Amino acid sequence: MKKKRDALSPGLLAVAEYIDKHRHAVLAQSALEIGREIGTSDATVIRAIQALGFEGLVDLKDTLESHLGETDSPSEKMAATTNELLDDTNSAIDFVVADMGHAMAALSSEENRGAVALAVSLLSDARKIGVFGIGASGIIGTYASRNFVRSGFPSYSLNRTGIMLAEQLLEMETGDVLLILAQGRPHREVMTAISEAERLSIPIVAIVGKQETALAAHAAAAIVLPRAKTEKVAMHGASLVCVEVLTLGLAARNRDKTLAALDRLVELRQQIRPNKR
Repeated sequence: MKKKRDALSPGLLAVAEYIDKHRHAVLAQSALEIGREIGTSDATVIRAIQALGFEGLVDLKDTLESHLGETDSPSEKMAATTNELLDDTNSAIDFVVADMGHAMAALSSEENRGAVALAVSLLSDARKIGVFGIGASGIIGTYASRNFVRSGFPSYSLNRTGIMLAEQLLEMETGDVLLILAQGRPHREVMTAISEAERLSIPIVAIVGKQETALAAHAAAAIVLPRAKTEKVAMHGASLVCVEVLTLGLAARNRDKTLAALDRLVELRQQIRPNKR
């Protein structure tokens, strides 16, 4: 890369130097976001990447990943968080409350209220709701899928990594809606799910960490829940709260359907475990 940088124009060189100094950050950024950091266009970013010998941004990220391994170090983030906390539980409470307070203020904004309303409308009309999330987001996604089923809305989880996700993606059909929980960078799994949804003309609802992410650009409705301190340990409570909001929003919009599903749930439970007399 160093040999090729010597032949770059000043504009392209600025991009190359940014990439070299911010390798972890680049893995989570789009060409537009990189351009904004430098003060140039996304087209210039792409030209610089190609001048460095890569086919495009995806090729560059693949190469960086192979050298850097995991894009986010949980140990580094936990270390940064604990270094900021005092050796007592009060500072832990204050940290979490501040982070959640920041996210809840964002959730109640006019922009997010509109996004939630649109999301509920889309989910209400879905044949089935696919919920994508991996890692901690996958656990919340599984909970979301359970909530939707209980409320009378057929749902399934998309929570595997690597090629195992491909089998789950076969369940997606035209008429579904895809709910994505992804606070981090646009990795291969989520982009593959998005690509399949777009191929099937499936609307996408996304819960994301920032509006500028490439994930939000693909969503019909994007709910933005920013983290107060992105360099610190990840908090997932806000996503869970947002899932609860969507569940209640669906129930309020489809009261009879939800109550019928819950009544049937009670009947089935009684068949499994009859009440003793």
